[in-house]
Amino acid sequence: MNLVIDIGNTLVKYAVFENGILHFDESSESNLFLTKVKGIFDRFPKIDHALISSVGKLDRKERDIVALFCEVHVLSGSSRVPFKNSYATPQTLGMDRVALATAAFYQNPRGNTLVVDAGTCITYDMVNDSGEYIGGAISPGIRMRYKAMHDQTANLPLLEPDDLLDFVGNSTEACMHSGVINGVSQEVDGVIAQYSSRFQHLTVILTGGDSHFFAKRLKNTIFANSKFLLEGLNHLLEYNKR
Repeated sequence: MNLVIDIGNTLVKYAVFENGILHFDESSESNLFLTKVKGIFDRFPKIDHALISSVGKLDRKERDIVALFCEVHVLSGSSRVPFKNSYATPQTLGMDRVALATAAFYQNPRGNTLVVDAGTCITYDMVNDSGEYIGGAISPGIRMRYKAMHDQTANLPLLEPDDLLDFVGNSTEACMHSGVINGVSQEVDGVIAQYSSRFQHLTVILTGGDSHFFAKRLKNTIFANSKFLLEGLNHLLEYNKR
């Protein structure tokens, strides 16, 4: 069995796979890392390999905790990947984007695939029909946009994301929600349209914690998969075992 751990900007995600099948996934605050890891190994004692991915610099003690239970691979720029990486600055490519590109490669190995990940930032990652990762884009995420409006103005409140009733707001808060939720939806639709015009038979995967805010509003045909990054991490673990 495999354990994959994704240490993100806000949460730590844990997932257990066996023969490519997801058996368990959970998230926690970073201060609960030790408790969660011990609980997972108690529940799944057959775990013999783990992969840790972090958006920042990995705290060595986190690796050492997992290493008490099984063999650990820390995802890094030197890890092997199944796709051709044509990113101009591969040393700056985030491990989350590497995982998403890997998942895209395995899901659609002979097709053009765009992955849209709506998290702290919204990332766009493109793997073409030659199995080549060619890059994409990074945009502010939903909560980042709300926070920017509050921090950079004198009177706008700090709001939590909320469903949009109408794109025409009739109050300051409604206008802010429209600006963020409707704005992001229009952005994602526009980006998908750009990629579709260049890459034939484009498959679009939508993932990330905030994707539900605008998935139903997108005009383009997409496939929603909230576990896509975790699946990519498991593929990378298997690929680096060899």
